[in-house]
Amino acid sequence: MAVWHGNSKRSKTGRRIRYARNKRRFEIGRELHLTTIGTMKRKPIRTKGNNKKSRILTADTAFVIDPKTNKTTKTEIVTVIENSANVHYVRRNIMNKGAIINTKIGKAKITSRPGQSGVINAVLLTK
Repeated sequence: MAVWHGNSKRSKTGRRIRYARNKRRFEIGRELHLTTIGTMKRKPIRTKGNNKKSRILTADTAFVIDPKTNKTTKTEIVTVIENSANVHYVRRNIMNKGAIINTKIGKAKITSRPGQSGVINAVLLTK
């Protein structure tokens, strides 16, 4: 089923609005696909203007930066510890921006948007 990002046919009070035009193709959104832990799988997405986005479907590694040394290391993701977007995402190991993940080198907070940028960047949290 398509997701539509256009305006409603109803006003705030519930009155029916009659538009002078129909729905447009660029108002259609995409189905939500949440990034989980697994072997790396990417899906290229064509966007408006023939641009590209790379959507991560599953990932097992992250680029973690240590703020003290300013050094980036590629490390393996163990599990999702906390997710402020939805408490149920922790149990399902869903990663998005702001999620706190447990890696081989410690806890890290995801700073990139895996569903939009195609990479998982994170900042190591201090103890």
